Amino acid sequence: MEIEILSVSGSKPLGKIRVNEDATVQDVKEKIHQGLKKSMYPERQSIKLESKGRSLKDETTLKSLNVGDGAKLYLQDLGPQISWRNVFLAEYAGPLFVYLWVYQRPWILYGDVTSAPGTVATVAAICWSVHYAKRLLETVFVHRFSKGTMPLRNLFKNCSYYWLFTLYIAYHINHPLFTAPCNTCLYVGVAGFTICELGNLSIHILLKNLRPPGTKVRRIPKPDGNPFSILFNFVSCPNYTYEFGSWFFFTVLTKCLPAGLFALVGLYQMSVWAIGKHRNYKKEFPDYPKGRKAILPFIL
Repeated sequence: MEIEILSVSGSKPLGKIRVNEDATVQDVKEKIHQGLKKSMYPERQSIKLESKGRSLKDETTLKSLNVGDGAKLYLQDLGPQISWRNVFLAEYAGPLFVYLWVYQRPWILYGDVTSAPGTVATVAAICWSVHYAKRLLETVFVHRFSKGTMPLRNLFKNCSYYWLFTLYIAYHINHPLFTAPCNTCLYVGVAGFTICELGNLSIHILLKNLRPPGTKVRRIPKPDGNPFSILFNFVSCPNYTYEFGSWFFFTVLTKCLPAGLFALVGLYQMSVWAIGKHRNYKKEFPDYPKGRKAILPFIL
């Protein structure tokens, strides 16, 4: 059957494509890329039924949308895209290298300082490095992304958040005038940070195993026998709970105000994400556990 493609802006006709009756939105994008707009790869396209309508999901069939021969579809250019995997790699590599650079007390930040950072600053650098090295490894070997790409312009905003916050925190912790907290804070901070990092990793692996490779299957996440996964009995997004826990205990370890601000800002953003995911879980699964909160057990 023949479909006419129009531009979202001004409803300008772009041409026509031929697809099978059982074609999906993804097939339409491929046809547009092959014939009408060779520079517009599928990930850059948004297909709509109306010029101001919602974007259609790739797996949706034209038949289910009552789109037949002679119908019209609207095309929006989403702009240059970048894969989510590369976004994560860029976001997490920056904090790792920036922090280790500041840890060396470069003259451009501290002037002519010859002394080395103290024990707490060194332990903090190790914790920070472990966290972001873990994130990089998870990005490569663990995470499965439901969305392939995001607009390239967003990369600079995301990287700025992580990289600049890293510089802000590292500058204070590695400053020659930094006052180290008591040993109790050090021990409690390291122990809590380690537990939360292991918990976060465990949840990511569990979520990976819920979705078979190459699919977008969604299931209700439940504890799998790993003691760290028990948190699923209380919240929908325990990976965010553990993430906040890591930065909370990092703040205890260092007693650094910028680290505390980073933890609070992160908690706010992760709460927004968690509430959205929690709402989607309840909407998608009628038998979803009613006692769960979004991110903080019994609270939020």
